[in-house]
Amino acid sequence: MIHVTVHDALLAIDLQNDFLPGGALAVPQGDAVIPVVNHLTLLPFGQQAASQDWHPHGHVSFASTHGRKATPDHWPDHCVAGTHGAELAAALHQARIGMVIRKGRDPDIDSYSAFLDNDGATRTGLDSWLAGLGINRVFIVGLALDYCVRATAIDAKALGFAAIVVEDACRAVGPDPQATWQVLAQHGIERVQAADLAGL
Repeated sequence: MIHVTVHDALLAIDLQNDFLPGGALAVPQGDAVIPVVNHLTLLPFGQQAASQDWHPHGHVSFASTHGRKATPDHWPDHCVAGTHGAELAAALHQARIGMVIRKGRDPDIDSYSAFLDNDGATRTGLDSWLAGLGINRVFIVGLALDYCVRATAIDAKALGFAAIVVEDACRAVGPDPQATWQVLAQHGIERVQAADLAGL
């Protein structure tokens, strides 16, 4: 059993309408994680944060921007700033979320991680906010495991946090998440189930 303390943070990644069933870039069974995440929000984390893709029209990651069909490198238009698709899921319990990071706002740079843009240099400010509040371990949940959750976990570890991914509170957009779990393990990132976590 892992005991959650005030030095832990819960990071809910991209639980947005466009990544849920019926959305522009739906993650298979993405809505199934929300009850699990809601349960976790009741644990005594010192801080809770959420991230949102928040793209301008014509974002570099959109296939339409390049006149192409959607691929894993160029996605369908999704999470356009200010739209319903970009909103956090209505079913997500948000009362204890202390910070929302809006990422991918630069039209020329994508941002999978909640900590850094894909240029590997531009920070969102999440790391300094967490460190300033005494957080040294982060539990990461959300969508999609093989992109934004993975990138967030790897960056968290690189920035000095202990990083743990809650498996049953994530879903992947690709059909086989095993390669992602192997990469995370290579970075020293732990994999747990929601039932492994408890308050003191």
